[in-house]
Amino acid sequence: MSVVTLEQRGSVAILTLDNPGKLNALSIEMLDGIGAHLDALEHDDAVRAVVITGAGEKAFAAGADIGHMREASVEEARDYAALGHGLFARIEAFAKPVIAAVNGFALGGGCELVLACDIRLASDNARLGQPEVNLGIFPGWGGTQRLPRLTSPGFAKEIIFTGRHVKADEAKAAGLVNHVYPLAELLDRAVAMGEEIATKGPLAVSTAKRLVNEAMEGDYRDALAREQAAFGEAFGTEDQREGMAAFFEKREAKFTGR
Repeated sequence: MSVVTLEQRGSVAILTLDNPGKLNALSIEMLDGIGAHLDALEHDDAVRAVVITGAGEKAFAAGADIGHMREASVEEARDYAALGHGLFARIEAFAKPVIAAVNGFALGGGCELVLACDIRLASDNARLGQPEVNLGIFPGWGGTQRLPRLTSPGFAKEIIFTGRHVKADEAKAAGLVNHVYPLAELLDRAVAMGEEIATKGPLAVSTAKRLVNEAMEGDYRDALAREQAAFGEAFGTEDQREGMAAFFEKREAKFTGR
C-alpha cells in the first residue's frame, strides 16, 4: 500500500500522506511518493489544482523521519536535507497551485512542507511548529527561510528558537495559515478553493504564481543552499547525538554546546 494516495475530485487532485500510525512522518518513501504523483499530475490537463493533506485526525505530518536521521553522518544529513529541499522547491515551482489542508500536527519537516505550498488552510485542532532545536539541530528543509518570509523574522525566530507548537488561531494571526475551519469541513473547503481556482485561466494562474514567488526571492536560493549545508554540519555535533538519543529514550536532552 502506498504511503501517499491520490484521489481526484473534479479538477482537484488530493494527495494524502497515508501513514497515520507514524503520524504521517515524512520518510524517504513518502517524499518519493509525493514526487512521483507530482510527476504524473504535472502533465494532466484535467487537474488544475492540488491539495495535500494527512490521513487521520491527529496529524498532517508530524515531522521528518528522526529514526533515519539519528545516526546520519554530516554527508548523509546533507543528502537528506537535499531530498527535502528538492521536493519542496518542486512544490513551490509547480505550475499548478498547491493547497495544504493541515489537519492536526504539522511539525518540523511537516511544517516545512506546509510552508512550501501556495495556500495553507488549517483545521481548528491544527498545531504547527519547528521543534528541531529539541533534537540539537534546526530546520533543514527550508524553514529558516520560508517561515520568516511568510510571517515575520521575529515570529519565525521565536518559533524556531523555542520549538513551541502554535495553535491554529495564532498561526492565522501570524500569517502562517490563510484560514481555519472545523476539522470536519477542512478537506471540502480546500477542494472548494481548488475548484474555484480551476475556473480561472490556467496560464494566468501559473504565471501569477511564478511572479509572486519571484517577488519574494531576493537572495532566497543562496540562503536555502546555506541552510542545507549548515544542516548537514549540525550532524557533526555532540548536541545532535544527545538530542536524538534523548528523543528515543523519552528523556530531557542535556545539551553542552559542542
